Amino acid sequence: MLQPPPIVLSFSANDSSGGAGIQADTLTLASMGCHPLSVITAITVQDTVGVDDVMALDPGWVADQARAVLEDMPVHVFKIGMLGSVENIATIAEIVSDYPDIPVVLDPILSSGRGDEFANEDMILAMRELLFPQTTIITPNSIEARRLVQDEMEDSDELELEQCGERILHMGCEYVLITGAHENTRQVTNTLYRGSGVVRSDVWQRLTGSYHGSGCTLASAIAATIANGLPVSDGVYEAQEYTWQALKSGFHPGMGQYLPDRLFWARNEHDSKEEDELDVEPKD
Repeated sequence: MLQPPPIVLSFSANDSSGGAGIQADTLTLASMGCHPLSVITAITVQDTVGVDDVMALDPGWVADQARAVLEDMPVHVFKIGMLGSVENIATIAEIVSDYPDIPVVLDPILSSGRGDEFANEDMILAMRELLFPQTTIITPNSIEARRLVQDEMEDSDELELEQCGERILHMGCEYVLITGAHENTRQVTNTLYRGSGVVRSDVWQRLTGSYHGSGCTLASAIAATIANGLPVSDGVYEAQEYTWQALKSGFHPGMGQYLPDRLFWARNEHDSKEEDELDVEPKD
């Protein structure tokens, strides 16, 4: 019998556009050689333009989905995305605590690309207190990083990202990767921090356009690299490379944002084969 692929369990919301949420996680994990398990935390009404409504699932349903597969299959990594409610955060934190040896990748989704709010201050507090201390790596963008650490007396725009990284680490996680696509810079710089300071800083060409589900893609890709046995620092780089390629190959199926092509490698292989066939000279 063949060795089964590593298994990653993703907690996230449904996105019927296929751009973000559990669909993005599933596509990314499968593309990177993992078997994805999915636990739905919320149902959303959204398209490539934005999110119109969110209905968080009952925490009992979230727990039952997770417990069923955890009792059946060995999970190598937890990936956590949109959570939906304080109650769901508490439920997932309890589940994760029962498996302390399984790495946790947390994408703290606070709002959509259009600015639709997904997390209030109570949810942010619950994440900080219940999930951050159990997390291997947190992957906020720069806007999320500032909001996660901002206190009532601070202007978030004045917070340096390195300062944000330090504060998030003090909340108990092992690593934090702060992405810089929202910063006003010519290129995009993503920086990985640990307790000792900066672990790595990677610079990427800034692509034109706006992408739906880029953060979900990156966090899931990191989960996949960890599940496949890479150290966190190496895995973070490989996940960034995969995500950049998926964004570069993105497509525009609707009226809103571009969608990452998470199966870009399959399309590229197909195109290469077609080119090779065209280059073959006919025999006499």
